[in-house]
Amino acid sequence: MRTKYPFKAFEYSEISQDEMIKRSECFYKQMSTRRTVRDFSNKAVPMSVIVNAIGTAGTAPSGANMQPWQFVVVTNPLLKSKIRVEAEKEENEFYEHRASQEWLDALAPLATDQDKPFLEVAPYLIVVFLKKFSYTSKGERLKNYYTSESVGIATGLLITSLHNAGLVTLTHTPSPMKFLNTLLDRPKDERPYMIVVTGYPAEDAAVPDIVKRDVADILTLID
Repeated sequence: MRTKYPFKAFEYSEISQDEMIKRSECFYKQMSTRRTVRDFSNKAVPMSVIVNAIGTAGTAPSGANMQPWQFVVVTNPLLKSKIRVEAEKEENEFYEHRASQEWLDALAPLATDQDKPFLEVAPYLIVVFLKKFSYTSKGERLKNYYTSESVGIATGLLITSLHNAGLVTLTHTPSPMKFLNTLLDRPKDERPYMIVVTGYPAEDAAVPDIVKRDVADILTLID
């Protein structure tokens, strides 16, 4: 490989194919229990779990390795309350004016509405920001590449890591979300991407009786 930049040997420990199959089956089974939960407990969660999950998210691949993400963890009750107020303003607009009937009909089986109490109840709100630009130590602005794809992968790893740790999550995307820049004091060139609500489920938590498509329906194999 011709490059003027340094490379190092890739450290890799091969496992047997039987072990590969076993691990993939176990992980598939574990992840198949993941559900979006809207009823949260306020039970405390160790911050180290959240830090480790964000660390896992940060291992995601990104365009030109620019790592165009920032994760803001919100625990302050007053700030969570402010986020709820602003989010519900946008949600009211969505349900009352912006959403088509077709869209509302698609949401009906999930029983969602403009009320978002989980934003105050859950112990952690992880707000994911997409960074359009990076900056050198001298303040020079650099363009980030494939930002939506990169941040999407990182957010997927975050959700997976939280589930693996025994927590539940909810992805929340009120639109628009620029109020988060103001409330969380983030630069204007960062775009709020998603709020990942996480914690323990409430004791009486319930989820819609829906199923995921079978792998045979989503897999196309081309020999």
